[in-house]
Amino acid sequence: MSTPPAGTTNKWIFSRNDYLAPLPIPTGEKPSDVLNTIWRKNDAFLDIGSYSIGSAVMVIWPMVLLFALLSYITPDPLIWGGGLIFVGIPILLVIQGLFLDVPLPIRFNRQRREVCIPQEGGKYWIVPWESVTAAATQHSSVSQAGKATMGLLVIGFENPDPQESEDNRHFSLSFNCGGGTTAMALWECIRSYMEIGPDAVPDSRVGIAPYEETQIGSIITDLRKGDILTALWGIFCITILGTYLAEKLQDLKLSHPPELTYPAIVEWSKPLPPEQWAKRSPELEAAIAKREAELKTSAQAA
Repeated sequence: MSTPPAGTTNKWIFSRNDYLAPLPIPTGEKPSDVLNTIWRKNDAFLDIGSYSIGSAVMVIWPMVLLFALLSYITPDPLIWGGGLIFVGIPILLVIQGLFLDVPLPIRFNRQRREVCIPQEGGKYWIVPWESVTAAATQHSSVSQAGKATMGLLVIGFENPDPQESEDNRHFSLSFNCGGGTTAMALWECIRSYMEIGPDAVPDSRVGIAPYEETQIGSIITDLRKGDILTALWGIFCITILGTYLAEKLQDLKLSHPPELTYPAIVEWSKPLPPEQWAKRSPELEAAIAKREAELKTSAQAA
């Protein structure tokens, strides 16, 4: 599956596609794990997961409040019916998701410069890091309510087994992060880990955080410091956006992120002596050097 080279941008009136890999060259953005995709990080590998029940809660919660307010102002069976349709079905899907197993993460091994992609039935792929594709897509629409922009980070993998059927040749992972620079910053979490090292990307925030790092704990800390505006923003997020419920459900499902337990992958994930680490290809070395020079020139011009 061919894609334009990394660094290519295709723009249309209401859409934009930024191609980030292959080859994985710098985007110029600072790594930012906006969706808590980093589940596990160490010197040998990075686990990236796409399970985000908290995001679904934050979409549903404001609609619940809206229908509750409308029904309070105007008690009408039609409002209750609309609420059951627009809110009830998503709530049932979220509840169903709580009883399903969390999908296994994709593991990026920086020392071997390879990626493990789990598949159904206990199977998995091992693909070269430099063969991974990535693109930030963004689409806009205009209505009476104004302009709405949506976007994704899409990461693609090719099955290295040429004997596989066409249905089992491609796999992709999508992150609903808004596209554009946000998607690039999310991609940089993976790219910077693989090309720079663990210290270049944020630590995992998945799991149960210490009390002072939870939303309630942060609000209390802000109040004690006298930072009223930040505390009010935290209260707004909890009450209007439903972030507290989202946090707790996320903790429930990801307090212990799933592991890759395939015996061969457990062995593959073990650290290697530095002299055995895989090296960048000459093509990637040249592409990174060229891109870094372009970014430096742009920064000086600015």
